[in-house]
Amino acid sequence: MEKLTINIPETKSALVKQLLKELGVVFQSASKKESVSDVRAKLANISVWSDKDMEVFEENKQVFDKLTPPQW
Repeated sequence: MEKLTINIPETKSALVKQLLKELGVVFQSASKKESVSDVRAKLANISVWSDKDMEVFEENKQVFDKLTPPQW
């Protein structure tokens, strides 16, 4: 299958799409590009873990490091 991008005048868009659909053409909606402000807003909502939150991981790491596998 070949991918084709075409620019169609607004007045002819419906007609061209109808003809292409009858020929079995599959349409993909244009990919939406996010604006810089949208990306910044999403980044601002990322949670930050405190040192207290990270203590649990450090404690578990220490316990894991102390484990010794049984010998066969």
